[in-house]
Amino acid sequence: MALGPFYVAEKLTQSGGIRGVALLMRHGETPWNREGRVMGKNPIELDEEGRRQVESAIPLARALAPNLIVSSPLPRARQSAEIIGHGVGITEIIEDARLSEVEYGRWEGMVYEDLVRDAHYIHYRERPLDEPTPGGETMYNVQSRGVAAVSHTIAANRGKRVLFVSHGDIIRTVLCHFMRLGLENFRRIRIDNATFFGIQIAGDFAEIKFLNLTSDPARVFQSPFKTKTNSRASQAP
Repeated sequence: MALGPFYVAEKLTQSGGIRGVALLMRHGETPWNREGRVMGKNPIELDEEGRRQVESAIPLARALAPNLIVSSPLPRARQSAEIIGHGVGITEIIEDARLSEVEYGRWEGMVYEDLVRDAHYIHYRERPLDEPTPGGETMYNVQSRGVAAVSHTIAANRGKRVLFVSHGDIIRTVLCHFMRLGLENFRRIRIDNATFFGIQIAGDFAEIKFLNLTSDPARVFQSPFKTKTNSRASQAP
């Protein structure tokens, strides 16, 4: 047997510090997701396909057995949390604004083809940690509030499994923190809609249980949204 599990077992049984399991879920798909349109703080709701997608994740959620659900207050996340809550028998959804999507300011509503020609975005894309979005947030700000939401809730609910329903970049930055991965790597983590991530936390140690757990594995190999380029490629003979 490899020695890695011995170290993990020791760490997970250490005393002191916060203890519990953070289950992270990205909200279900919206029409803007499929269009490759920046949502940010816009109150975009799930459509029929998005609801179906979240409903298909209920069996996974039941197996994960969360004790409580905390959600971003944005409609697409709140609706996803309510669907999962109904499926697992949790009626109270706690909202935490710190789990809200990144504030993208004037980029919100723009589609991929327009965004990649925006001079500010071109600079930001190459150096995303050095300056804020047009909405005034840096990725360090985003990570700070996301980690605070998770850590404070786990500390207040010691030993429980908490499902946090949030947004792609929030989840990416939180995972970087608990994986002790430099934030510059946040874009390397695939976050599909209606998928789950698991982190067991014990003091200053965290074990990543799973990433991007989905009821539809084929989806993770597809482009996350349609662009003119990949739409043409999919139509090619």
